[in-house]
Amino acid sequence: MSLKLKNISPTLYKQLRQVCEDHVQAQIHQFREYPFLCSLDNLSFLKRMNRCWQDHCRQTIMIRSIFLFLDRTYVLQNSLLPSIWHFGESSWHAVRPAGTQSPLRHVGVYKDSFEERFLTETNRLYAAEGQHLMQERDVPEYLHHVARRLEEENDRIVSYLDQSTQKRLISCVEKQLLEEHMTAILQKGLSTLLDENRVTELTLLYQLFSKVKGGLPTLLQFWRDYIKSFGGEIVCTPEKDKDMVQDLLDFKDKMDNVAQSCFARNESFINAMKEAFETFINKRPNKPAELIAKYVDSKLRAGNKEATEEELERILDKIMIIFRFIHGKDVFEAFYKKDLAKRLLVGKSASVDAEKSMLSKLKHECGAAFTSKLEGMFKDMELSKDIMIQFKQYMQNQSEPSNIELTVNILTMGYWPSYTPMEVHLPTEMVKLQEVFKLFYLGKHSGRKLQWQPTLGHAVLKAEFKEGKKELQVSLFQTLVLLMFNEGEEFSMEEIRAATGIEEGELKRTLQSLACGKARVLNKNPRGKDVEDGDRFNFNNDFKHKLFRIKINQIQMKETVEEQVSTTERVFQDRQYQIDAAVVRIMKMRKTLSHNLLVSELYNQLKFPVKPGDLKKRIESLIDRDYMERDKETPNQYHYVA
Repeated sequence: MSLKLKNISPTLYKQLRQVCEDHVQAQIHQFREYPFLCSLDNLSFLKRMNRCWQDHCRQTIMIRSIFLFLDRTYVLQNSLLPSIWHFGESSWHAVRPAGTQSPLRHVGVYKDSFEERFLTETNRLYAAEGQHLMQERDVPEYLHHVARRLEEENDRIVSYLDQSTQKRLISCVEKQLLEEHMTAILQKGLSTLLDENRVTELTLLYQLFSKVKGGLPTLLQFWRDYIKSFGGEIVCTPEKDKDMVQDLLDFKDKMDNVAQSCFARNESFINAMKEAFETFINKRPNKPAELIAKYVDSKLRAGNKEATEEELERILDKIMIIFRFIHGKDVFEAFYKKDLAKRLLVGKSASVDAEKSMLSKLKHECGAAFTSKLEGMFKDMELSKDIMIQFKQYMQNQSEPSNIELTVNILTMGYWPSYTPMEVHLPTEMVKLQEVFKLFYLGKHSGRKLQWQPTLGHAVLKAEFKEGKKELQVSLFQTLVLLMFNEGEEFSMEEIRAATGIEEGELKRTLQSLACGKARVLNKNPRGKDVEDGDRFNFNNDFKHKLFRIKINQIQMKETVEEQVSTTERVFQDRQYQIDAAVVRIMKMRKTLSHNLLVSELYNQLKFPVKPGDLKKRIESLIDRDYMERDKETPNQYHYVA
């Protein structure tokens, strides 16, 4: 293209377009004149209009041929400009300017001779197209195709048809492309769209289904079923337990985003999601509650550098949303209390503020009765600090000060988890110091009883190696084992057990942590990662470590399994007490009650899931213990025994 021709292209295009539009306006002006419309019968009018249209098409083809170079260069390079054929076609649309009725309406043929036949053929076209495309295309492609078809038909109404046709025409497209295939679309593609988080297509799906009768209720049911199925897979697959809680949090975030961004924050969809989460998370009783408690522990434990205070707060808020769905909240409480005790007693809480915040959330969700024992644990820790300040002053006034620094936490038995009593052989100096503390404490609080818990004790030992002095942060059991090597160079496992009194399983784990872990302050003979009967141990004088203070973790894997079982058993035992108390409370108030009504009231009062068979067993137990009796005439009726 020469420079001169290129410069005149915009002007040439503009003038050509104007000439074409002026010509069409002049040609079709006659069709708007009332006298002209009245002078022709219907058939003559249509023939005249058709002839005018055919002439216009021939003229447009001729003009495009003449200006083909302009069309293939300047117009093609400007994507916003319509081609010569398109502006020729669009200028004919002026036969019905916006806001006016079609001339066909004036001559009375639109309804009778055109609209019904047009809608019938359109219906047939889209019925065939829907069947064909549902087989050939995937759901995202199909949805975009339907949206395009609706747009095309709306454009066709504006350009060619009368507004009165719009509702029926669009209904025809929606019925044949959507309504007839709703179930097929959702069965074929909803899971994939949700799995892949296809936000654009999910939004389009919701918009399209909201246009057709029964669309949203059908989508709602499939959405609910998908959540139950996907969530049930997370909860009911034991192999996934390690990641269960994080997977649940991620899944909830994802579904929240779909409900908010794609489903227009529709309250029905949000409620269905909540109901689905509550259903699947309780398909496997107790385990989700236990794992949520452990997940919270992992976030609140010291050493967790994953999150800032603000991020941790957000994580706890999300956990509470999942927690709300759980029926067996007493299981959560038991495991949470056990882990909280460890964090408090070993000083391993990442943040006191975060601990108090979580406690506040639980109190708000479950009430003061749920958190009263947990709050009591915090009070015990605060009171213990005050007691230790007084004890240190007391020790300074003693004539024979001890070279061991003792710290004691006074725990109220009802607040804390129950711990298995274990008698061990403490060194004489430790026993003396315990007696001193006992005299001090009972002197201030007479009538109380102290019970020492060696399983919870820990100590800091000063040790001397070839490399130099180190401090070892160890459990009380590890302490008792290590102190033996002040008295001798080598001991067998049996000798250590006799001297310390530590139970065999606990002792094996203790020796394993000292001789087989990363920080091997003892040597084991023969070598190996497990401790067996007959193994001998000696002090590792060549021990080296880059740190001055070294924490030697106690091995707890097997113990954790035992703890899980015993914690769950304690919860079940506590549930039996609660059922018994509820039955007695109801019967005392009502005096006489049928079995069905009693069970119904129990379901209302009990805050944990319970089976009818379990209730029946507790009722039988109370009858055996003479708290209530069966009616002699009607065995299904109970009477309270005062």
